[in-house]
Amino acid sequence: MIPVAEARERILSALSPTGPETVDLLSAAGRITAVSVTARRDQPPLAVSAMDGYAARGEDASPVGARLEVIGAVPAGQQFAGTVGPGQCVRIFTGAPLPAGADTVILQENVTAEGSNIRLEHETRPGRHVRQAGLDFTAGDPLIPAGRRLTARDIGLLAAMNVPWVSVHRRPRIAIIATGDEIALPGEPLQPAGITSSNSFALAAAITGWGGLADLHPIVRDEPEALAAAFGAARNADLILTSGGASVGEHDHVREVAGDSGMELDFWRIAMRPGKPLLFGRLARTPLLGLPGNPVSALVCALLFLKPAIARLCGESASGLLPTFPARLAAPLAANDGREDYLRARLEPATGADSLPSVTAGTAQDSSMLSVLAGADCLIRRPPHALAAQAGDIVECLAFDHGF
Repeated sequence: MIPVAEARERILSALSPTGPETVDLLSAAGRITAVSVTARRDQPPLAVSAMDGYAARGEDASPVGARLEVIGAVPAGQQFAGTVGPGQCVRIFTGAPLPAGADTVILQENVTAEGSNIRLEHETRPGRHVRQAGLDFTAGDPLIPAGRRLTARDIGLLAAMNVPWVSVHRRPRIAIIATGDEIALPGEPLQPAGITSSNSFALAAAITGWGGLADLHPIVRDEPEALAAAFGAARNADLILTSGGASVGEHDHVREVAGDSGMELDFWRIAMRPGKPLLFGRLARTPLLGLPGNPVSALVCALLFLKPAIARLCGESASGLLPTFPARLAAPLAANDGREDYLRARLEPATGADSLPSVTAGTAQDSSMLSVLAGADCLIRRPPHALAAQAGDIVECLAFDHGF
């Protein structure tokens, strides 16, 4: 058995980002940029008013009591044709270009209108309330780096940069192959000892949330010929993901059949709980990640290995690893054995002076119990051979993704 960190590194080192494709700005949210994006214009393109008021020369914006002649008005999107001279001003609105000759905006609440003139009630420093050309950015500025997952903020910035199309990495297609004579799709008739295929649907939801395209294949029975046919049908995927069949039982055929189909096995079995029978290799040119069949094991392994794998395939500069944080145990934990342990746990808000949350591991940690995982807020990571921990001790926790 190999350590978790080594297994993850060996998976990631075998993966390369998908190629680029160009999408429109409305379709770009959540996608990963394939190249850096530069601004196509200055923002703002001209010096503009930051407030509603009156554009004037800085030397005419004081003293209190001075009067200025209003010679026109300029709303946003238009330009004043004339020039502001001594003792003159132009009514201006937020975002409107400054007229020639003006370099200051006097706030409208700081004057009193008197016919075609205004009277200054407060002094204004020269240059106030003006956004200079290129204040935000200038044409050619590389504002969005390659490998960035585009947020709503990024989309707004790209629009302001006058960028209508973006080069992003193609979403990786992940083929999901669930195996087992005992499983059926939700809603289908079940055998007396049958179970529904929860893994496939949970994994598909996770893949979609992490930026991939989930390709859900039909359930494969525990027959080598059926599994070999499923592998053949999935060879054009960017990653084949199996669920179940990777252990050592008489009906666990994934490793054997994949080997017969030409898979180069990288590793099988890792020193972790839950999820020991994890498998990774390359089937011809397609990477294959074999997850355990127990649903909690499959999903914990997906968090630790599939999520960063999708980030690598998407070309994301971030690692895809779950963020960690410290928390105080609310109840003791027994000493750990030689496997890295990931306990499903619940959090309570911080009450102590150190602002650390309180965490309680679930009393039931069986890898078949989806209800415990669904009710958890995080995972407690216990290193191999960790000593017994007492209530109040600080432990490392892994935060769940939003939507996981």
